[in-house]
Amino acid sequence: MRSDLMKEGATRAPHRSLLRALGLTDDEMKRPFVAVVCSASDYIPGHRHLKDIAEAVKAGIRNAGGVPFEFETIGVCDGLSMNHKGMKYSLCSRELIADSIEVMLTAHPLDAVVFIPNCDKIVPGMLLAACRMNLPSIFVSGGPMLPGEHNGVRFGLSEMFEAVGSHASGKIDADELLALEKSACPTCGSCSGMYTANSMNCLTEAIGMALPGNGSIPAVYSERIALAKRAGAQVMELYKQNLRPSDILTEQAFENALRSEMALGCSTNSVLHLTAIAYEADVKLDIDTIDQMSRSTPQLCKLNPASQVFITDLNKVGGIPAVLKELARKGLVHLDIPTVCGTVRERVECAPDADGTVIRTVENPFRVDGGIAVLRGNICPDGAVVKQGAVVPEMMHHIGPARCFDCEEDASAAILGGEIKEGDVVVIRYEGPKGGPGMREMLAPTSALTGMGLGSSVALLTDGRFSGATQGAAIGHVSPEAAVGGNIALIRDGDIVDVNITDRQLNVQVSDEELEKRRAEWTAPKQELSGYIKRYANLVTSGSRGAVFEK
Repeated sequence: MRSDLMKEGATRAPHRSLLRALGLTDDEMKRPFVAVVCSASDYIPGHRHLKDIAEAVKAGIRNAGGVPFEFETIGVCDGLSMNHKGMKYSLCSRELIADSIEVMLTAHPLDAVVFIPNCDKIVPGMLLAACRMNLPSIFVSGGPMLPGEHNGVRFGLSEMFEAVGSHASGKIDADELLALEKSACPTCGSCSGMYTANSMNCLTEAIGMALPGNGSIPAVYSERIALAKRAGAQVMELYKQNLRPSDILTEQAFENALRSEMALGCSTNSVLHLTAIAYEADVKLDIDTIDQMSRSTPQLCKLNPASQVFITDLNKVGGIPAVLKELARKGLVHLDIPTVCGTVRERVECAPDADGTVIRTVENPFRVDGGIAVLRGNICPDGAVVKQGAVVPEMMHHIGPARCFDCEEDASAAILGGEIKEGDVVVIRYEGPKGGPGMREMLAPTSALTGMGLGSSVALLTDGRFSGATQGAAIGHVSPEAAVGGNIALIRDGDIVDVNITDRQLNVQVSDEELEKRRAEWTAPKQELSGYIKRYANLVTSGSRGAVFEK
């Protein structure tokens, strides 16, 4: 046992004395020690209940003969940090989470790990740590919250952000805004649509690192507690089998995750995170592979914010196993590969058939290609991404004049101030991994556009990124980013931008000669940075690479 490094032999008597201070018995000293890594927090709705999940996990571990030890990680709520300086710290928390878990599990050598995340960067941060430590590991998330309801209509956090734009344009009054505010988030759990948190929890299941139901069982259901107990027990089986993340997170598993991502219409952030996780797992995965998967995978689900269908609806019709089963009918899933519990084939054999409505059949998909598209062009030679499954048909090809802003706040002020007109292309730059720093999400400006009735006539592109709650022609991860001299820095107000999602092209109608002339006149803006964000800006790589640190 790895834990013998601190509990076996005469030289470890001092170590054992410290363990006995925790109340451990002689019998427990002989058992496997299992880490329970939890991101519980009093002020993140998705994490408020995670201590209950952790207690259920620990019960499962004890029932199966292990000794659980819980510690907690940090976690940033993207909703609470949105549209202010705090969002600069969201993506960069992913690396900090992974590093802190490495520190804890190296300083205190345990034998296996159960990871309990729920929101946005915490899920991929823990997956990075699982790859790095390569101990027998399993994930169990806190689950999604139930959708809100107002005047008989279900809605989620994305509509709440859109309501800000509706209020600014006079479409709704302050009383209506308050009524929506009080109804949008009725329970604990990760926000109710196919936003980043639910995207990553579903993909953790699809990639094989969590039990069936991890991505879709609601946070407030007793079934979620039962799932946590089963996860605690199952990690002991993984320990006995010596089945590790490196055995599960293979190239084939990442392909399954990508197929699921495209079929579900996940958040564009999942591209960023899967790329980073693959890098940590030493699996080759680049933007071209993602593009290939997108072109050849049908979109079978259209979940909120693209519709009024929610994660809870997906759960009722079979969840991720049912999606994988339908994809397998077209030969798009690797079936005979391991997961934390059985093979993928065993999972899909137990799943119901696609219901045809929430999960469409491969013969009648929402789209013949995936919910996420990779764009190329002179604005983004290294790629950009868009959640095309949430773009209205009339915006699949849009040509208009650029309105350029060097930060999110200026763009939001212009949108809410009525300065953006139908046909415009809003360009927000210096918000990339280095330029932000931290690659902020742009939910506030995109939601404001939608709420003001401009979602079907205005495109937005940025070297930052978008919340999974974003809908419309919102193109993110433009690479190279402005701060390193990417062409997005050279666009000027009035330049004509051609956004062609159908042909997967993103270009500004300016000659190469003119762009080079502008480049010669360009200088990067100076930033006054300190602390962790300064170190992050120095170490982080391009968004097209997953915004990873070099190993």
